[in-house]
Amino acid sequence: MAKRVFIIDHGSGVVKAGLSGLNEPPSVIPDIVHYTPCRENPGPSSERRRVGLGFSSRYPRSWSYPVQRGRICNWEGVEHIWSYLLNSLMDDFPVLVTESPVKESKDSQKTAEIMFESLQVPRLLLADQLQMSLYSSGLLNGVVADCGFGLTRVQSFQLGYPLATSCLTVELGGEDLCDYLFKSLFKDKCDRQNVFQLRTVITTQNSKCYVPHHLQEALHFHQDLPACSDKDFYKLPDGQDVQLTPEQILSPEMFFNPHKFGLPGPSLPQAIKEVVNACDSSSREMLLSSVILGGGNTMYPCFVRRLLNDLGSIYPTFRGISVTGNPNRYFSVWLGASIVAHFSSFTSQWITKEEYLEGKKPRSSTCASSMPLPK
Repeated sequence: MAKRVFIIDHGSGVVKAGLSGLNEPPSVIPDIVHYTPCRENPGPSSERRRVGLGFSSRYPRSWSYPVQRGRICNWEGVEHIWSYLLNSLMDDFPVLVTESPVKESKDSQKTAEIMFESLQVPRLLLADQLQMSLYSSGLLNGVVADCGFGLTRVQSFQLGYPLATSCLTVELGGEDLCDYLFKSLFKDKCDRQNVFQLRTVITTQNSKCYVPHHLQEALHFHQDLPACSDKDFYKLPDGQDVQLTPEQILSPEMFFNPHKFGLPGPSLPQAIKEVVNACDSSSREMLLSSVILGGGNTMYPCFVRRLLNDLGSIYPTFRGISVTGNPNRYFSVWLGASIVAHFSSFTSQWITKEEYLEGKKPRSSTCASSMPLPK
């Protein structure tokens, strides 16, 4: 395909979109919509309320995430976001949409319906998010560990294909970290619909939090800081100074020890262990030599070093364990899709508008599990 492709990577917390061939997506927007009453139906619960993008200053408590834990729960909101992104284009481009591994089969059909009937795109390709992360690394073998806003997902790959028996999805992500900081920062006044509190939590995550190499040593370090130290202070947007606790600063520890935060499920190192051990024993060392990270939560300082250390403790006899954390891994899914969008071996996987209108459903081959290798 000679024409550039418009790529939409729709996650639980952020939507990344733009034309293929760039080093990063030009559009990165919160996966948030709000509703406002319209003149014909002014009631706040009316089915014909107007949907808008992001927050509303007039109706600050009406916003929500249309995708939760990797599952689309508000198709109207999703369609509004896609329409906003595509309406900014000056031409009709083919569209590649990444899909979550936890999607239902009907989701692919609904995506095609919106793209072809409402948004009038000429061609459509659906691609698995974890496989796109693999392609962004330039590798064909390894374990992809993606830690996003709603989910942590681990999948092993061999020769570019996912190994069906070794995949694990855990409902642990940035949403849980936000929830912890909401409760600990604002306590009884915690209000997740409060935009001020949300921005405070996000800023705290981005500027103060990190993954400790050794949890107890890091806790002792922060506890022993002199009272005059400003290292653990954070200034709220209203100018108020708040002293952060060691637990708040070290809260990304939850991805390595979720039970300390009252969360079920395995840690990321344990999830990788389960996926690797589900594979043939002869391939385990090969898989561990290429652990590929993706997702915004893996961007915390010291995340890569801590994961490498924990995997070394789990597999003390294995040599050559490697964790790849590319600097652009926040965009790994989008970048992988940008790479494969023009592979000639994917040409047959595209759905055209004509095929859809003739009554053909999205073919199963468009899913990542059956995508062919690039030539």
